[in-house]
Amino acid sequence: MKKLILASASPQRRKLMKILGLAFIVRPSNAKEITTITNGCAHLVKTNALLKALEVAHRMRQGIVIGSDTVVYSSKGRLILKPRNMKEAKKNLKELMAAPHWVYSGVAVIDAASGRREVGWEKTRVFMTKISDQMIDRYHKFVSPLDKAGGFDIEGKGALFIPRIEGCYFNVVGLPLAKLASMLKKFGVNAL
Repeated sequence: MKKLILASASPQRRKLMKILGLAFIVRPSNAKEITTITNGCAHLVKTNALLKALEVAHRMRQGIVIGSDTVVYSSKGRLILKPRNMKEAKKNLKELMAAPHWVYSGVAVIDAASGRREVGWEKTRVFMTKISDQMIDRYHKFVSPLDKAGGFDIEGKGALFIPRIEGCYFNVVGLPLAKLASMLKKFGVNAL
């Protein structure tokens, strides 16, 4: 089987890759991400995922490279990326709690040797319960929002104020596993 390479430094994505039960190595991408929506969120995350995978594929030259990108799109039509500081994290979380929002993830799979590629995306609607400023501050003592798109987690304490989602749970964590497994199958890599 060809070597799998995750083009991401995300600890959440590493944990999700382990669910697949396939051996992989991590080679974070140095690609510059696009942070402006020009053709919709799906196009943005697919483009970023491809940029990340391509950068690593050029360095590695062998193996199946997996790139991914996740963004949050608020009900106000605003792209919410990783917050720059705690003040921004709190402001963003309050905006996301005001109305359901979307989480988009792009996934790119590239055979580094041949250049063959598959690119896909997933979106999930997230519903949050409004919590007080003090509860947000307590949440931020348990979970650092600075390394997460939207500044929240669903797999940890964030689950306490996310009563419902519509779509793929793993997409909200940062890597839509069913989509990835389907894409890997096209490269002869089976998770089952």
